[in-house]
Amino acid sequence: MNSLNRRNFLKTSVIGGLGVTLYNPLSSMSLLKLQEAMPSSVAITTGDNRADMTFRALQPYSKQIKEAIGNKRVVLKPNMVSIDVPLCATHADTLEGVLEFLKSIGKVNNVIIAESAGNGSALAGFSNYGYQKLADKYPVKLVDLDQEGYEVRYVFDEKDFRPHPVRMSKIILSPDSYIVSVTKMKTHDRAVVTLSLKNIVFGAPVKDPGYSWGRNSKPGANSDKPIVHGNGFRGINYNLFALASTLHPHLSVIDGFQGMEGDGPISGTAVDHRVCVASTNWFAADRVSVELMGIDFAKVGYLNYCAQTGLGNPDLSKIEIIGESISKHIKPYKLSNNIDKQLIWMQPA
Repeated sequence: MNSLNRRNFLKTSVIGGLGVTLYNPLSSMSLLKLQEAMPSSVAITTGDNRADMTFRALQPYSKQIKEAIGNKRVVLKPNMVSIDVPLCATHADTLEGVLEFLKSIGKVNNVIIAESAGNGSALAGFSNYGYQKLADKYPVKLVDLDQEGYEVRYVFDEKDFRPHPVRMSKIILSPDSYIVSVTKMKTHDRAVVTLSLKNIVFGAPVKDPGYSWGRNSKPGANSDKPIVHGNGFRGINYNLFALASTLHPHLSVIDGFQGMEGDGPISGTAVDHRVCVASTNWFAADRVSVELMGIDFAKVGYLNYCAQTGLGNPDLSKIEIIGESISKHIKPYKLSNNIDKQLIWMQPA
């Protein structure tokens, strides 16, 4: 494919072509109306107790969340890219704060904690990270998404410019699921940052039982997670954007009590930040978190694509901040060592 055709493909795929296989395209006017209609407020709390910070961050949205859940099953999706690196994973205390909040609004009786871990069984990860205590204390079930069925979606690969099928979790895609992204503030070695949207998009692809990267993987077992990475820095940003309209969370909880900087999402180092972000607008939550991490928003490809197409408004002056101010709690996170390579998405193909 020559350079002209590649440029035309990237330009047109947002509103047609491959884009049609990924999400239902909207007109520019519809996107603007959608952007204006989306509530744009973010709650920020600080403190010394994860569960308490999380509970307080969610309280301003009590009525809205209760109405939105209705009769749906609540799916708490932690970030568990690795089952044995505690710093990279959602802390059990953060999940407890969410469960206490759901209990306070009478919505704790139809809740699951569900994940498809990157490098092994989610159930093993739940045990390693102390999630079982939550199942003992609350009427919540621990679920391995790899064992719960899937639907096929298509994503982009920058090496061959073709759509590739991906098995995506039925539970995450179900219209009967109220998806809560419960994740940590982390830098990332391919997409600059990993926050609430990315936690859902990369948790949705499933893998075969027995698959584990880099360790005693069962022969013939495969994972569909690498496919979504799009075979490069352009591919991963495009796929995150293109899947955002169907795989975004309904509620975002981002734990910055102890974040991760440097070579995240697994091999980074701890940041003592002591903040928590919550919002019913996933884009606003991610946008505010980027700011709190002291990261230039212009460097985050997939969020810029979402902003350019009306999936969110990056203007901080248009986002109501509830609780603590952003400016008083900015703590610059060191980016991944390969950040210069990551930013190739900003250059023409």
